[in-house]
Amino acid sequence: MTEIRIKMENMGRKARQAALLLAKTPTDVKNRLLGSLAESILQNADFLKSENEKDLSYSRSIGLSPAMLERLTLSDTSLAGIARGILEVAALPDPVGNVLSMGRRPNGLLVGKMRIPLGVVGMIYESRPNVTVDAAALCLKSGNAAILRGGSEAINSNLAFAKIIDEVLGKFSLPESSVQVVPMTDREAVYEMLQLEEFIDVIIPRGGEELIRAVVRDSRIPVIKHYKGVCHVYVDEDADMDMAVRIIINAKVQRPGVCNALETLLVHEKIARKFLPLAAEQLRTAGVTLRGCEKTREILSEAEVATEDDWQREYLDLIMAIRVVDDLDAAIAHIEKYGSLHTEAIITENYGRAQRFIQEVNSSAVLVNASTRFNDGFELGLGAEIGISTTKLHAFGPMGLEELTTAKFIIYGNGQVRA
Repeated sequence: MTEIRIKMENMGRKARQAALLLAKTPTDVKNRLLGSLAESILQNADFLKSENEKDLSYSRSIGLSPAMLERLTLSDTSLAGIARGILEVAALPDPVGNVLSMGRRPNGLLVGKMRIPLGVVGMIYESRPNVTVDAAALCLKSGNAAILRGGSEAINSNLAFAKIIDEVLGKFSLPESSVQVVPMTDREAVYEMLQLEEFIDVIIPRGGEELIRAVVRDSRIPVIKHYKGVCHVYVDEDADMDMAVRIIINAKVQRPGVCNALETLLVHEKIARKFLPLAAEQLRTAGVTLRGCEKTREILSEAEVATEDDWQREYLDLIMAIRVVDDLDAAIAHIEKYGSLHTEAIITENYGRAQRFIQEVNSSAVLVNASTRFNDGFELGLGAEIGISTTKLHAFGPMGLEELTTAKFIIYGNGQVRA
């Protein structure tokens, strides 16, 4: 047995023990702990930024992309946002112990369901050190222990957050093993983590397609996939064109390196000649490279040729594919073929087509006349998210507190026996 295997098993064993304590920790204690964590992060901002700079320096030296560097960076603004997110989680109702239903059977048994923690949550993710804190806050509030394995490019930032979390846990007499950050950057640690089905209840990977596929291939533990975000906006023939342009610019340009950013624009052929030049002018000004189908390039000569690969690409960059489609049916068919079940939007003033789009497109979030960027746990009122699941079991879409619990049956009787 390798040294890394031994270390990972030890982390798993400690996490399982911690989960038993967290499951019965009172809501008031969890909320005060999270408040203390938010305060401590702000108080240690200089320490966190100093450790983060070590990661940024290394990542620049290996040529990490601008989008990935943006995800990696901790600033006063981002740290304030992280602290606000923790307080949002603290303010949310505690799902643990919530009774979902209760009904009486013909034999007099009272049967209901109660929410309980999943147990031990394992996360494997890349770049974003804020995920360490989001995951810790959500797991602690929902009564779960967490084992977190971030990318090697963020190791100093993640361990800095872990140090602060450990100190806060100690103040509330909870074990440091309630939230553990894997300190090894060796990939063997990921593989060994995925073998710990005795200790870890679920694995949640967040990152590129290669990471997700590797985790699914190697894991002995159930995986909730945070798969790539090939997000679409369909501009219908009855769209408000000014609104459509504003939404597209926001969805593509505000933060192009995130999973809910727009990647493919679909435009109804009846308005394409009028609409595409309007949109293209602002997209070009924002520095977006356009790749289009044959019909698109007849209208926008500067657009590059879109290949079959472009329709299924998550660019995470200022690049966007455009296809002119015959109608709503063609738009839905394109999304069905090339989408990743993440986020899709329709821009239309036609109620009937809006309703059809909502009913027939089965991605984790479907929007009408709004930016794809709203598929986010904070924006949807979850406080924070541990990921956006593109797996329909056991959760779909942004995973907040409720999605980090399951339900057990609870049954009250007065002496019944089965015939």
